Amino acid sequence: MARKSNSKVGLVLSLGSSTIAVARSVNRLRKNRGAQDNLETANAVAGLLPLITSALLVLRRLRGHSRQPAG
Repeated sequence: MARKSNSKVGLVLSLGSSTIAVARSVNRLRKNRGAQDNLETANAVAGLLPLITSALLVLRRLRGHSRQPAG
């Protein structure tokens, strides 16, 4: 089971790694679309969806983290 990070630094690092993974997947998607390989394109899209979901979850946790009063 994945460990939930509550620190802002951990959330930012998680968001950064998700962003890099999304960028790599988008590049793979563009390459496969140019090659007219439908199966590889579908595979790239299927791999991209969980990455986007993960990034959005981290953003939501970051927003909730910044709304909490310090102290």
